[in-house]
Amino acid sequence: MKQFARLRLLTCLTCLLNLSANAQLPPAKGLAAIKESDLKNDLYTFAGDSFRGREFCSPDELRAAVWLADQMRATGMKPAGNDGTFFQFFNVQRDRISPLSTIKIGEHQLELWKDILAIEPLQAKIDADIVFIGNGTNENISAANMEGKVVALIPTYEGLDLNVAFPETRFMQRLASMKYRNLLYQKKAKGIIFLASDEFTITGWKEHVHVRFERGAYKLNDGGKMVLPEQAAIPVFWMFGKDSALFKANPVRFTANMITESFLYPSVNVIGKIEGTDQKLKTENVLITSHIDHMGVRETQQGDSIYNGADDNGSAVVAMLAIGRAYHKNPAKRSQLFIAFGSEEPYLFGSNYYTLHPTVKKEDIVAVLNADLIGRNSIDSAAILGTLGTNNTSKLLSSMALEANEEGPKFKLDSVWDHPNHKEGFLYRSDHAPFLKQGIPAVFYTTLLHPDYHTPKDDPEHIDYKKLRKVTEWMYRTSWKVSNSTTRPVINPDFKPRR
Repeated sequence: MKQFARLRLLTCLTCLLNLSANAQLPPAKGLAAIKESDLKNDLYTFAGDSFRGREFCSPDELRAAVWLADQMRATGMKPAGNDGTFFQFFNVQRDRISPLSTIKIGEHQLELWKDILAIEPLQAKIDADIVFIGNGTNENISAANMEGKVVALIPTYEGLDLNVAFPETRFMQRLASMKYRNLLYQKKAKGIIFLASDEFTITGWKEHVHVRFERGAYKLNDGGKMVLPEQAAIPVFWMFGKDSALFKANPVRFTANMITESFLYPSVNVIGKIEGTDQKLKTENVLITSHIDHMGVRETQQGDSIYNGADDNGSAVVAMLAIGRAYHKNPAKRSQLFIAFGSEEPYLFGSNYYTLHPTVKKEDIVAVLNADLIGRNSIDSAAILGTLGTNNTSKLLSSMALEANEEGPKFKLDSVWDHPNHKEGFLYRSDHAPFLKQGIPAVFYTTLLHPDYHTPKDDPEHIDYKKLRKVTEWMYRTSWKVSNSTTRPVINPDFKPRR
């Protein structure tokens, strides 16, 4: 950590010359408009049960977007979406396994999503014997004749790093397949059945995985034709280990007809604007961003099935509204664009769409201040990503953000998650990331993960509203500096965003 401290100190020192030109910036005048009571009232509505978790691409996401547009208007923002509205609509394609699909082992009909899971919506027809090899060790794989057969095995964890968020989900959804699929394809297997045989995988099945698999896969549809799922070269399934008796005793036939279906769903970005006061600089925009959606209504955990997403990302949405009130009271030289992106949870679809179809000129976007999960954990600590080492996106923007922290909330900054080699890759997991890939400077405010993340317990009553106000103040102070600076931040020439 000493190395990280030196890097952060060096970043600050190298920016002193840049900041000297802005030493006479006016103080952040709108702080009094950022109120803990407003943050709390807004969040109890936005992350309340009435919006049913605001699932991406659902009517609930759209209803929440209408509410948010009304609140933007009430703060004094002007509509900055398409056609004189607060909205920018786009389409998301959903591919899923059709209920018409059938799977049998011998004469036993399996119920999809209850007895067996298909990990991805790919078309497949299979009629082959099952070979059960037990644990998926290299020795058992080498010894087995798999050609033309469906291989059933208990996947091992050897060689995998499971010290990550949601390890059960990642293992069942992706890591097990990555470990075995190509290897068994080379041995000419026709399919794979993984067996959930321990508490780790059974928990993953019951709490997360079966819902994700049943919903299918999503992709941004940028106005083109739907690209339908391909035929699977080697389909992958999960079954419970207790059901392996269906194929352990004798060679038995596995027959499957996997049919896919595709749909287009609308989603939306909500965009408001506070115009700047300087005749020259007001054409330039500082973006303050968050995301609307969460995970909707899913499997019940501890008696609750609505994933309200109060911290993820209701906390940032209400912070954005509070900052809007501050700028309406005291405008800055540059303009501020407030964007709540839709469909962030599948894979940053709203922000990706916006970077492809910006509502202002790309060259007029000065910087992006994005927030995600900003209301939990210790009140005196927070994190800002995009400021450390090779993750530093802009020296001037980073030093403005660090200076704003010292002027206001004085958080102890957790630099671990901003390490370029951090396994979670958090710098690329929220809505600022597509802007970095477009060469636009950005920083990411967060108070990091907690046990209620992506569960039905992420509710408004668990938010620390004093801390939420402190993070909101930090973002506002930073944006005020950027909005009034005579020098605009630029992307560091040696910054290379992950592709």
